[in-house]
Amino acid sequence: MAGINRRAVTSYDVAKAAGVSQSAVSRAFTEGAKISAATKEKVKKVAAELGYRPSFIAQSLINRRSNLIGIVVPGLMNPFYSAALDNLSHKLNLMGYRVLLFSMFRDDDTDPIMEEILRHRVEALILVSSSLSSHFDEECRLLGLPVVLLNRKNDSETVSSVTSNNLAGGAAIAEFLIKAGHQQLAFIAGRDSSSTSRDRETGFAQRISDMGAPAALRDAGMWTIEEAMNATRRLMSLPKPPDALFCANDMMAIGALNVLVGEMGLKAGTDISVVGFDDISMASWPLINLTTWVQPLTEMVDLTVAMIKSQLEDSESVAVQHVLTGELIIRGSTRHVG
Repeated sequence: MAGINRRAVTSYDVAKAAGVSQSAVSRAFTEGAKISAATKEKVKKVAAELGYRPSFIAQSLINRRSNLIGIVVPGLMNPFYSAALDNLSHKLNLMGYRVLLFSMFRDDDTDPIMEEILRHRVEALILVSSSLSSHFDEECRLLGLPVVLLNRKNDSETVSSVTSNNLAGGAAIAEFLIKAGHQQLAFIAGRDSSSTSRDRETGFAQRISDMGAPAALRDAGMWTIEEAMNATRRLMSLPKPPDALFCANDMMAIGALNVLVGEMGLKAGTDISVVGFDDISMASWPLINLTTWVQPLTEMVDLTVAMIKSQLEDSESVAVQHVLTGELIIRGSTRHVG
């Protein structure tokens, strides 16, 4: 019995069946290309009958564009990153781009993965909660590769970035907790290499000092639930444990609540207060009910995409560092100010 012919249908097959040139087939599937409506309709009808699908790789070789935007995320365990990726993908799709995802281990150094990224034909790069070394900053500029940092900033002013005001957020949380009558605050940090964690802690510590309260206790949760739980256990085992915890993101705050409520039997909002940062979707769940600093993610993504578009259209566009305003949303995990 003869085998089934599974050869992929090519543009040559479509051109032959439709009685047109291969270039006409290519133009029929290229947005904005010059081709008559009748020819375009005829080509697409034949293509559908034959089961033809245009090759984006072949098209990229013809027009020297890949229509790919590279996005680097530190894993997808944190729902904040998942929401950012979903939002970015949607907005970039509306612009005619597709996303090439690069996932790294948490927010470690991006240099190893940058070697891989630069081997691909991406037209621009978005780093979500990830940094960019000065070496690769320079290399991207030499290549003319647009780069925007989302939810992270670099010391270099040559890289565009979009963040919320982490300093103001940390300060507002400190003021709220002190006014609620707490005597000993504590901060659970992310990674020391993270500008977001550093800025949140700096704003928190400075406002505590300004208000004349005791300096905050400190431990590191490394941006994970498990490490945040360990940090909470260490803080609560101190001779004078804290009566309020500010965690540098919501996932770590949820880890802290697991220990305080689930293991120690404390009542959040009465015996102790816990505050997070980000306002991920589960923060509002009744069982968690987390007080947190809301990052304006939709606005942050819109600005990131607009900056990528600007750099793609004008390679000489100046780098911009946008800092957006967030807000504290108070839920049941904290005492309310009397």
